[in-house]
Amino acid sequence: MVQKAKILLVDDRPENLLALEAILSALDQTLVRASSGEEALKALLTDDFAVILLDVQMPGMDGFETAAHIKRRERTRDIPIIFLTAINHGPHHTFRGYAAGAVDYISKPFDPWVLRAKVSVFVDLYMKNCQLREQASLLRLQLEGGQSAAGDKESAGLLAELSARLAAVEEQAEALSKQLDESADAAAVATAAHLERKLTGLRRALDALEPGAGSGAGQVPSQN
Repeated sequence: MVQKAKILLVDDRPENLLALEAILSALDQTLVRASSGEEALKALLTDDFAVILLDVQMPGMDGFETAAHIKRRERTRDIPIIFLTAINHGPHHTFRGYAAGAVDYISKPFDPWVLRAKVSVFVDLYMKNCQLREQASLLRLQLEGGQSAAGDKESAGLLAELSARLAAVEEQAEALSKQLDESADAAAVATAAHLERKLTGLRRALDALEPGAGSGAGQVPSQN
């Protein structure tokens, strides 16, 4: 059984955290609260998260500074960050959010359905990523162990299944990208680019396991 994905909610106002939990509860994932940037960074030391919802305006360490710390850490730099803000100072302020490493920048009040849909995309990608890594690890052990003919046949079947599953995710991502391409929103472009980078890494990891891939066939690239 694949464990539930963890979603980090960062906001200094309890009522905002409660509202986010109400909106995202339908995704049936693990929601983790953090009431400050410092608390968020502490949570990121021990747990892996599919996506971070980060409030921009917080006392002490604000959202931009928190995001900068997250992106400097190798363990956490690839976690998607969605900025949430109650203020809108125009394109310059929005650009600062993307410069800090956000994949999206949403002004409050936001549409709950839109936010849930955006978060769902990253949760699904995270879950597919975890599944592929686990199955690729099992296949790598089989290949490195010098399996019998029957074992080789089983490995080949598993490899084909992995490839098919990844192809399905790639097809979904392509459909999503086409929808995003119809919008000039910078957030949509950033989201599509992030999905593309992740899927490219997964495909590269799977291709490395293909027979005849070379001396590195048994080495699966990291998918942090």
